[in-house]
Amino acid sequence: MHHSTERNNTHSKAIGYLAWIFGFFGAHRFYYGKPISGIIWFFTLGLFFIGWIIDFFLIPAMDREADRRFIEGETNYSITWILLVFLGVFGIHRMYMGKWLSGVLYLFTFGLFGLGYLYDLLTLNDQIDYINSEDCERR
Repeated sequence: MHHSTERNNTHSKAIGYLAWIFGFFGAHRFYYGKPISGIIWFFTLGLFFIGWIIDFFLIPAMDREADRRFIEGETNYSITWILLVFLGVFGIHRMYMGKWLSGVLYLFTFGLFGLGYLYDLLTLNDQIDYINSEDCERR
């Protein structure tokens, strides 16, 4: 399945807490690879703000879980997430991951009219994980 090392540090607590500020929309949950609860938080404003407040204390555990679950490699999770959030509709995050064709397509279609952006929001950690695992196999 996934490689696990004590030094694996795929996600950042600092980025997690920054995302938590907008966590009532599920931002930190998407970042840590929890798309289902991210969607629930999005539609319920962080379980009516109660789950959002509790998550402030759960972020260190979510960070450790993401560090164990995902593969560290050339493609940095935090950088890719920042690019998705701020420039995702322009495909910059896809270009950073080496997906130039879809990145250019996003650039000219506003993230495939927003649907590609939503897809990436739900699957970005797995996409990066796949790229990093491929990089590991080539070494």
